[in-house]
Amino acid sequence: MSSRTVARRSGFALLAAALLVGAALTSTAGAATAPVTAEIAEQAQTIAGFGASGAWWVNDLANYSSAAQTQVANLLFTSSGIDLSQYRYNIGGGGVGVSSGPRAPQSLISTNGTYNWSNDPGGQTFLKLAAQDGVPDLIGFVNSAPSQWTTNGRNCGSSLTSGDEGAYGTFLATVVSHFASQGITIDQISPMNEPDNNFFTCGQEGMNVGTGQRAAIVQAVGSALAAAKLPTTVIADESSQTTQFTSEVPQWLPGSQAAQYVSALAHHTYDFPGNGQLEYTGAVGALNNKPTWASEICCQVTGGGYGQQYDPTIAGGLVLANYLYQDLAFTGDSAFQWWTALSPELGCDPTASASCATSANGSGWNDGLLYYDPNYASNGNQNIYATKRFYVLGQYSRYVRPGAVRYAITGGPPGVQAMAFWQHNAWTVVATNTNSSANSFSLNTDSGTLTPQTAVQTTATQNLASVAAPSVSGSTMTASLPAQSVTTFVLGSSGQPGSVTRAASELVGNQSNRCLDVPGMSTANNTQLELYDCNGGTNQEFSLTTSGPITVYSGTNQKCLDAYQQKTAPGTPVNIFTCNGGKNQQWTVHPDGAITNNQSGLCLDAYSQGTGNGTKVDLWSCNGGSNQQWPPN
Repeated sequence: MSSRTVARRSGFALLAAALLVGAALTSTAGAATAPVTAEIAEQAQTIAGFGASGAWWVNDLANYSSAAQTQVANLLFTSSGIDLSQYRYNIGGGGVGVSSGPRAPQSLISTNGTYNWSNDPGGQTFLKLAAQDGVPDLIGFVNSAPSQWTTNGRNCGSSLTSGDEGAYGTFLATVVSHFASQGITIDQISPMNEPDNNFFTCGQEGMNVGTGQRAAIVQAVGSALAAAKLPTTVIADESSQTTQFTSEVPQWLPGSQAAQYVSALAHHTYDFPGNGQLEYTGAVGALNNKPTWASEICCQVTGGGYGQQYDPTIAGGLVLANYLYQDLAFTGDSAFQWWTALSPELGCDPTASASCATSANGSGWNDGLLYYDPNYASNGNQNIYATKRFYVLGQYSRYVRPGAVRYAITGGPPGVQAMAFWQHNAWTVVATNTNSSANSFSLNTDSGTLTPQTAVQTTATQNLASVAAPSVSGSTMTASLPAQSVTTFVLGSSGQPGSVTRAASELVGNQSNRCLDVPGMSTANNTQLELYDCNGGTNQEFSLTTSGPITVYSGTNQKCLDAYQQKTAPGTPVNIFTCNGGKNQQWTVHPDGAITNNQSGLCLDAYSQGTGNGTKVDLWSCNGGSNQQWPPN
């Protein structure tokens, strides 16, 4: 969790029988606009899952009735709730020195090296419930190693003592082995959550890990898991901000022995990055041949940055929807995990005010999906209060399951963020209308005849509610999206994606207003692309296929856009070459018009921000510049 200084009150909340809905946000509904047909484009990432963490609410909920605990598990882990496919179990360090009790999770090992498997009752309860409910992906994450291996003997304001990496790795492998013996598979271990922050104020556990020690820790943990013959892999390094992630991962991962144990590169997004930085974050994964995960985010003030606010309304829900869209569409993240599943940070007393849980205030925090009464211990209130964030995440997690393949979408009306996923011969389309009026949305899947199966919607007044199916004509669906809404459509398909080439179009540089051009209409291999006045020539007509290549010309003259000699460094020329299926000839088009090379993760770029005829086109680190945006014309 990022450096949050959330004030805790003396009493903390319990679990509930009643599920309350968020208040409606006033919006201006208007007539639906004319349809703008979007198109399925190239294949993108395979989805690993959607989840949330079990810190630190489980320590309060350990005091709840078993019925109340089961209710929370049902809401999080089953199809009667939002059916999360990932759950993050906090492996506690013992909380030595931590000032807030619920944020001081018990350790499963004592300072003398003996294990106490009855410790951490709340954490273990919900880990077991997640496993019983069939959550596909269980992740163990650590804020601090046990205090016997930290530099100050505490679980905050410290670092892992150099030389203790092996002992720490053995500890984590022992924990994973124990749960495996109980029938609970921990699929991944994150041994250093936010290693850039030691949380020296001791409001929570935290452990600084410098870039010089990260590979050693990952290698120690990975090798201990392998020695124990466990299938568990490592995710790292969970930096607080993407700028830290993009600068620090290259310092410890490439060429290290640790790389073999890393199954995903995980980042947090507390810098609230722009699109260019998100694309650059994805490039770090591509360069290291690892998927990227967005493994923690919370606490944005509606309409602004990080700050104190409790907003359970659709406005707060749309903030989460925007996170999802940015992380999946721009970074290409395979997983999205909200910070914490439950929180007591309502900022008001739900027993004293009927509108407390359903209205925004400036005293609470937007850190949870569900909330509970912070005074549960004294007043016995075990109600659970649902936010629109909870339902919006459910629009994805219920219907986009692990193994689904995202396909990029091009076109569509302004203010509509649409995502398409292919799985089990069906499309799942999630469309967020951020506008204050209704919009008509049409999508051509180019995959045979569509058959509507499911349509659910979250709005200011609806929560994962069944709604009318979209109209269908062949491979095109059309639906009206209410103002400020998130709608999920599941549509069976008689055909398969990946066989259709979109009509050729010009790719026009946003900065130069000139076209991507093959100079002199050359068909020779290694001819470098450039900018030139748009003129309708076949050397300016490019086709993007769903499998990733961008082609120019046709028939025997057809060529593919190509990163010269499969190079991956910034400044690599972009040329044409005979199509050969190489990864350096596969490209991803992002919603802002940026085009990234799948091998390097770098962006198609007008050299040195040139705008004149003859400006060369190369690959460069994605930065959100208009010289890196190429919307089809």
